[in-house]
Amino acid sequence: MPKNLVIVESPAKAKTIEGYLGKDYKVTSSYGHVRDLPKGDKAIDIKNHFKPTYEVTSDKKEVIKQLKKMVKDSDTIYLASDDDREGEAISWHLKEVLKLDNDKTKRIVFREITKNAITKAIENPRSIDIDLVNAQQARRILDRLVGFELSPVLWKKVKAGLSAGRVQSVAVRFIVEREREIDKFESKSSYKVTAIFNVKGKELNAELPKKFETQEEAEAFLKNCLEADFSIKNLEKKPAKKTPAAPFTTSTLQQEASRKLSFSVAQTMTLAQRLYEAGKITYMRTDSVNLSQEAMESAQNQIISAFGPEYHKSRKYTSKSEGAQEAHEAIRPTNFANEEISGERNEQRLYELIWKRAIASQMADALLEKTLVTIGISNSDLTLSASGEVIKFEGFLKVYLESTDDEEEEENNDNKGLLPPLTIGQDLDLIEMKSRQSFTRPPARYTEASLVKKLEEMGIGRPSTYAPTISTIQKRNYVIKESRDGKPRNYTEMIIKDGSFSKAEKTENYGSDKNKLFPTNIAMVVNDFLVDHFPNVIDYKFTAKVEKEFDDIAHGIQQWDNMIENFYGKFHNTVEEAETVERANVSSSRELGKDPKTGKPVIARLGKFGPLVQIGDQDDEEKQFASLKKGQFIENITFEDAMELFKLPRDVGMFEDKKIVAAIGRFGPYIRHDGKFVSLGKEYDPLSVNEEEAIQLIKDKREADAKKHIKSFDENPDIQILNGRWGPYIKFAKKNYKIPKDKVAEDLSYEETIEIIENQPEKKKGRFSKKKK
Repeated sequence: MPKNLVIVESPAKAKTIEGYLGKDYKVTSSYGHVRDLPKGDKAIDIKNHFKPTYEVTSDKKEVIKQLKKMVKDSDTIYLASDDDREGEAISWHLKEVLKLDNDKTKRIVFREITKNAITKAIENPRSIDIDLVNAQQARRILDRLVGFELSPVLWKKVKAGLSAGRVQSVAVRFIVEREREIDKFESKSSYKVTAIFNVKGKELNAELPKKFETQEEAEAFLKNCLEADFSIKNLEKKPAKKTPAAPFTTSTLQQEASRKLSFSVAQTMTLAQRLYEAGKITYMRTDSVNLSQEAMESAQNQIISAFGPEYHKSRKYTSKSEGAQEAHEAIRPTNFANEEISGERNEQRLYELIWKRAIASQMADALLEKTLVTIGISNSDLTLSASGEVIKFEGFLKVYLESTDDEEEEENNDNKGLLPPLTIGQDLDLIEMKSRQSFTRPPARYTEASLVKKLEEMGIGRPSTYAPTISTIQKRNYVIKESRDGKPRNYTEMIIKDGSFSKAEKTENYGSDKNKLFPTNIAMVVNDFLVDHFPNVIDYKFTAKVEKEFDDIAHGIQQWDNMIENFYGKFHNTVEEAETVERANVSSSRELGKDPKTGKPVIARLGKFGPLVQIGDQDDEEKQFASLKKGQFIENITFEDAMELFKLPRDVGMFEDKKIVAAIGRFGPYIRHDGKFVSLGKEYDPLSVNEEEAIQLIKDKREADAKKHIKSFDENPDIQILNGRWGPYIKFAKKNYKIPKDKVAEDLSYEETIEIIENQPEKKKGRFSKKKK
């Protein structure tokens, strides 16, 4: 048995490190956190300086048992969890639970899993940094206190089963406030003028720098241009340069992977963790843009050998964010010579993005020449503008250009490129001039990545918290991520061409959203309750101040229990005051008007299974209900829209002598036929779906179900063999069972199926680290 035991957090990391250390070292894994605060009110002794009580989580008891055996047989134990607060806390918990002797325990840290980094770490051990541990404890204890005291208030005053959290509630607030901004936004229209000229067989695109506010002005300008001559009034050439972006931090990686690769924040972090554990990139939780001297030299060698010395420029970046750990590094490849890696496709794509961004950060500026063209109009003081850009030296653009969130900016870059040869005074031949009505856009809804950017800008959360926060608010049904279709809108377009003027009314689709974050009705009600009664907890500046205090604890400037005491006193008083709020005063319902048939009130409110409208008061035994459609909110649904909903459920027609009914349920719109349900999805509206469409949907569903079903057994019809996304599986008693690779699903007998169910191995719990909270 090797005399040196190294404990890391994940099995993948253990495997990589063991390969570097050799036979004298045994590397094993704790599978993330091993202890946590137990559920219930015994976890934190508020009266005794908030002293926490920890217990080994049930899924880690076996892990601890195995680790204790290994510790007994080892002379030296190296605690090698991640180099951040969470990692430090894991090492401390392990030391406490395994009752490790100070003399034989060493804490080692590294931010990349390479032979060099691991060897250096073993040569330079340290003791556990209790300030970092306390910063993590403070976050965990504070968040438990907030959740533990706030959630029951929400249960009593708003709806059972709700939860609140210090960072998640602020994230939800951003999304709710943005939705309300969009709802209140009044779009204004204006008229943009563009022109295309013929220059010796080549096209020159130009536009009028100003927009007209009215159709009359735009029309008058175009008609005036029918009589005009056009010529080059001025040409201005000026040098410009583009500078590369800094290497990735956690937040910028999440944003760019979203824009360039369409990855969710959670997907990016899962892939990055795999790349880190395989030794391909440096640690993926960082807010530093710093590169080590060694990394800069490695990048320099790669750039010079691949592109030449003129493409290299050494750059040191510093972080703008407060509390960034400059001693840490940005996310970069561990070996710049590896432009590509083998492995799963999405891992390759993310690695390539990280490699390009890091290498570009050490490359020369791109040198451009910009040409600004001013086009004179013979009968007007107004001028048209055109511009072109020529790259004189590619520099870092040879490798990488950062994407942008601004869709309009991208649209306006369409005509940047080479211009035809031009001279001052040169006459231009107009092909066509167009004026198109355009509309101001409301603020954009957040994507996962732009929400991370906002949280970071406001100083809320840290690299380890962005992904879990965004997952939590979706899991708890405060926010849904989805794409929504736009609506048709008319616009006017006027054109002069071949000496004549024409005007047309056209239709465009506007307001469509792809993978955006939308608040649910419950989010709006909970947000308003928290803003009214817990302004501190949900205040942006306060939440950022708390993060700064965690940083102070980590640097040994502040005592963790004092920090919590300062927070808890005021917070607990607010909880007690909120207990006195009447449930009826919580704004979760609105009266919209009176039902013309019965004269009863029409109310929009939150029901047990979601938002609804009802005809009749709460104590009315004959009240009617209808669920709200997706995208409808209690706070702004109109009386007319509510009355439309009462047309559901509606009879659509007949099929096989049985009625087809359309309705909206907990999971969205559906049709019901012969006791079976078929989702209507986005394509059909329950108020307008017709009999022919409904019958086709029923047939399609039957066909899909038939393809899914492989076989079932007379002995027990509840046992089914089905086809799933990842191949055939057995379904029984609401559980799924894997079919061994050496078995063919279609050939399985009842006895073999029972044997597979009974001998299915228990899923290993705790395999994937739950450490980042």
